[in-house]
Amino acid sequence: MTVTQCKMARAGLGWSAADLADKAGLTRETVARFEGGAKLADASIAALRQALEDAGADFLQISGKVGVAVPE
Repeated sequence: MTVTQCKMARAGLGWSAADLADKAGLTRETVARFEGGAKLADASIAALRQALEDAGADFLQISGKVGVAVPE
């Protein structure tokens, strides 16, 4: 999951950074660091992605482009 995909998924789900942090079991500061481009532990990124996927986000990467699909 890229930073862009994380932001796109949050926006599509209508989640704040605090919402994502809560659902991933991380701090809001961790979400902000990731979305700001800081390097996080793989386990933290996996927790963020899993929380978004559990809410229905699908991550796409096609021909060098990234995207996210979320439920309506």
